[in-house]
This record gives sequence, structure tokens and C-alpha cells, in this order.
Amino acid sequence: MPVFQLPAEILFPDPEFAEPDGLLAVGGDLSPERLIEAYTQGIFPWYSRDEPLLWWSPAPRLILLPEEFHLPRRLARTMRKKTFTVTADTDFAEVIAQCGQTRIRSGEGTWITNDMKEAYIRLHELGYAHSIECRQKNTLVGGLYGVCIDRVFFGESMFSHVSNASKVALATLVALCRKKGIEMIDCQMTTAHLLKFGAREVSRSWFRQRLTISTKKRLGQKKWRLEGNDKEEEVVSTGACREGEEQH
Repeated sequence: MPVFQLPAEILFPDPEFAEPDGLLAVGGDLSPERLIEAYTQGIFPWYSRDEPLLWWSPAPRLILLPEEFHLPRRLARTMRKKTFTVTADTDFAEVIAQCGQTRIRSGEGTWITNDMKEAYIRLHELGYAHSIECRQKNTLVGGLYGVCIDRVFFGESMFSHVSNASKVALATLVALCRKKGIEMIDCQMTTAHLLKFGAREVSRSWFRQRLTISTKKRLGQKKWRLEGNDKEEEVVSTGACREGEEQH
């Protein structure tokens, strides 16, 4: 199938025309309007510094339903010990910067270019992008960020400088999603790590049908706050997650 060149208008081809690896289109820009249109259709930008702007819609799609989240007992114990101070939307710019830098330091390369950082910080300012931060002694040691439109959170990236920091951020995100009525977390690509937490693959058609229902209003959300810091023990004990045996 051809890879589509995007026009100046904010239009995308049907994701069913994506290549087997998920590549759908090239070109366009990273304006808030185009990004919101892309996400509501199950499309996201992903490209390296030396590449043109590429748009993807992989299938199958990895998703995590908050009610299906698996909280390993070892992680639950870590959260009860209050190992981290967890916040939301207090340092979005630094979280996205750390996600990119951590990948570069590990030799993986990153799609989080300066243009991408600026675009998602703009989405954050508009109420569409959010972050979870984990700190130890006031130092940011882990976190994640993504885009939230209506009742869907589209996960983008996470990082961890200390063991379990990104896992605690994920568990906190799930608890917040349940509290805010967010029905689905889009994990984009399948990884063994996320499968252990209850994520599962769905077809493109299933995913798009769910998006149609859950992003109908295309609204963002006000800046996130953790009520009473949503203490780690609350995340574990309120029934927001299914606690189970440690998975390896």
C-alpha cells in the first residue's frame, strides 16, 4: 500500500490503508489541531531527527483497560512504603525531556525531538497532555506522559532512573483514570513489560470503534492534581487495581 503525503488541510487517510508495520502517512505538521485529529483516529507521530514527519497506526493495538490492570504484590509493597513522592502535571516539560534523554543515554535513539517537545508542551498548556512524576528527596527519578482526549489516555513514553519509579507512575495513572472516568489507556506498541500489567492486544477495528465512542467530544482536561497527593497506599487499597501475584 502507498504511504500518503498529507495535504495542508488537517486530513488523514483511513488507518486501514496503513502499511503492515503501521506506517500510514508522511508530512503535515505538529499543530494541536492536527495532533488531536490524529489521536482521535488512532494515529500518532513517530519519527527520528533525520526523517520526515511520519504518522503511524499499528495493528494489532496494545491497550490497557483500567479495570484490568494487574498490580504485582511486590510493587504494591513498594507503594505502601511511600518510596516516592508522586505528583501530576507539576513538571511536564522536564518529564518529556527526561524521557528523551534516557532513551539517548541507553543507546536506543529517540523520537522526542525539540519539535516534538514543543508540540506536546503546547498540548499540555491546552489541557490535552499530562504527566505523572515520581520524586525522591525532591529529585525527579521517574515518570510518564501522554495525551488525554475525553475518556482515552494515549500513552507516549515513560522513564525511570530508580527501580520501580515508572511502574509506580503507571499504577498512579491507572488509579487516576478510574477516578476521572477515563476508560482506556492506549499503549500503542506491544511490549512484554506492559503485558505483565494486564495490557492486551486488540484489532484496529475494535480500537477505532472504542475511540469513536470515547473521544466524541474531543475535550481536554484541566490540569491534573492528586487529591491529598493520592498517597501510594490509596492507589493500592481503594480497589483501583487488581492486586495479584508477582509476574516474571
